[in-house]
Amino acid sequence: MPYVVVSALSHDGVVRDHNEDSLVLGPWTLCAISTDSPQSMVFPLGGTPVLVAVADGLGGHPAGDVASALTVRHLAEVGPRLRTEEDVTEAVRSCHAALHEAGEADPALTGMATTVAGAVFDTEHLLVFNVGDSQVHEITPDRGEGLGLRLLSTDDSPPPAPGRRTSHLVTRTLGGGTARDELRPHLVRLPVEPGARYLLCTDGLTDPVAPEELAALLTEAAAEADGDPQGDDQRALVDLWRAAIRAGGPDNITLALVRIEE
Repeated sequence: MPYVVVSALSHDGVVRDHNEDSLVLGPWTLCAISTDSPQSMVFPLGGTPVLVAVADGLGGHPAGDVASALTVRHLAEVGPRLRTEEDVTEAVRSCHAALHEAGEADPALTGMATTVAGAVFDTEHLLVFNVGDSQVHEITPDRGEGLGLRLLSTDDSPPPAPGRRTSHLVTRTLGGGTARDELRPHLVRLPVEPGARYLLCTDGLTDPVAPEELAALLTEAAAEADGDPQGDDQRALVDLWRAAIRAGGPDNITLALVRIEE
């Protein structure tokens, strides 16, 4: 029976004074809290889908931490029932509606918003979804030039300013200024393949660290893993996080590495 191995890490970064990121690993959530070391879990791919996702509460908006936490808690609850593109779309839209309803009920939460990026793993396929600028990458095999990254999510950001690689703005979010009836997540369906690996992360990693540097760090960690896949992932998480910190750590940093094994 195939299984999913997930290792994850979340941290405030250097500049932010608190963490507005949250994540969900199957039924387990980590909401707006920093971890001191990578957390690893193993889930069988049998009759129940496994959901992994990151959410980045928008800084500068009210209660970004609340928005990301509400989102991942709802996804953790419905994750075992997400089998089709329609299931995932409805789950993300229900998160969006819940944020609007919470903002209407409590003025302190009005306008709160979050991004989300995740993947639902089942026995034969995975469904990648996102809203906003958090990302999902497939880690492509080393064919002599090191591991690579293939972006599977769609970045809801305007073009960056001249001379900049990224933009800090997002054009669509859960909650916030996106109207209830206007939201549909980006969706990609892929086959489940043993040995496949994926990186899910908030922009606290990808804004300060370029994709080619991320791929190089993953390659280095794999070379030093000595055949221990879980040790490889945990080392890689720490190396990626340290790279974001060295680059200034301007935002909260949340990332998860997922691998499919038999």
